[in-house]
Amino acid sequence: MKYTPHAYQTFATEFIESNAISAVLIACGLGKTIITLTAVNNLLFDSFMVRKVLIIAPLRVARDTWPDEIAKWDHLEMLRASVAVGSTVERLEALETKADLYIVNRENVQWLIEETALPFDYDMVVVDELSSFKNHRSLRFKALMKRRPMIRRIVGLTGTPVSNGLIDLWAQFKLLDMGSRLGRFITAYRSAYFIPDKRSGQVVFSYKVAPGAEERIYRAIGDITISMKATDHIRMPDLVATEYRVTLSDEERAVYDRLKKDLVLDAAGGQVTAANAASLSGKLLQLANGAVYGDYGDTISLHERKLDALEDIIEAANGHSVLVAYWFKHDLDRIIDRLGKLGVSFSKLDSSESIRLWNAGGLLVGLIHPASAGHGLNLQSGGNSLVWFSLTWSLELYQQTVARLWRQGQSAQTVVVQHLIASGTIDERVMKVLSGKAATQDALIEAVKAELDGGSR
Repeated sequence: MKYTPHAYQTFATEFIESNAISAVLIACGLGKTIITLTAVNNLLFDSFMVRKVLIIAPLRVARDTWPDEIAKWDHLEMLRASVAVGSTVERLEALETKADLYIVNRENVQWLIEETALPFDYDMVVVDELSSFKNHRSLRFKALMKRRPMIRRIVGLTGTPVSNGLIDLWAQFKLLDMGSRLGRFITAYRSAYFIPDKRSGQVVFSYKVAPGAEERIYRAIGDITISMKATDHIRMPDLVATEYRVTLSDEERAVYDRLKKDLVLDAAGGQVTAANAASLSGKLLQLANGAVYGDYGDTISLHERKLDALEDIIEAANGHSVLVAYWFKHDLDRIIDRLGKLGVSFSKLDSSESIRLWNAGGLLVGLIHPASAGHGLNLQSGGNSLVWFSLTWSLELYQQTVARLWRQGQSAQTVVVQHLIASGTIDERVMKVLSGKAATQDALIEAVKAELDGGSR
């Protein structure tokens, strides 16, 4: 296929070519993969500024999206790519194959650097979903930082760099510029741009941005950063978000309220305990969905309200494909059981074949987990309807999952996102968090406190 770039794509490609360090913060759907591949192709074969490129990406993006993009466009026909995913033997074989660029999943960064005898001789590294390196204590971050001085050119790609607040930026830019813009140490970054928020005596639990600090941070990183929103550059389809509410029976409500109040649920199938706010929120979300894990890993089924609602939505779709996001494994098991009884075609979108089948219109229902399929996958060819069976606290995963359908290349004029909400449950608070773009952990704790207090905050 012939590549005819938009003006913003040409600008972004030239930005990557012109800067040894570049942070490309491009919204989902704007084509950051083809933008970067075009720059890599030019650097390899036009200016000869690089000779060997490493691309680090989420597993399915590494396995499917990058190779598919290379095969799709005519101007990339000279690029030789080797995808290093799978077993240890398969990865080693791929990394020892002669190629121009090597694609690895982020989970294997530490393995590549610390557990193989292969030379780390890549003169350019592309980190797809740079936000997955926001934790400076993670093994992948520490491993890549060991090799960072050897890398002459580096590109960081993400559409959600600060989903949990500006504190996330430090590690991402430390990886890019080794600390020259936001400081070499997280403590100095916090001191320069943040002030303590929640604390107990001398112990600080969280920080908030100091007055005027946000603008100072942006100025500090501005020379190596470009940021683009989809709505600024392309005509996106309309995005319609709705809530499909279900109501628990009095008996089901009593079970939910008992767990919320006592942190203990006694049920015929076993016992569930919730020791703190984080685990309690998970239990409450499970209850809202209709089942909950017991203390010994067993599943206690409580209601089928959301399953009934999902069945209604699929029937109303009248043969059009529906993408369903789930979180808990027992949700997946129960959804699969219901779909089997309905006799509709469905599959988890966890393999190259299932993704191709979805995009070809061969599935009525596609099932995705936001944590594993939320980044980078192009699913817009398969449909324009997304149903959130299970909600997530993570704004980043939420936005990225929606962007699987609401993106450039979506042929439908409207993308519909439906959220299954159990009325009067923690579902309602999660929706407020997502719509308010609050910091995940703080919002989670506050929401659970409100649930326990019975307040309306």
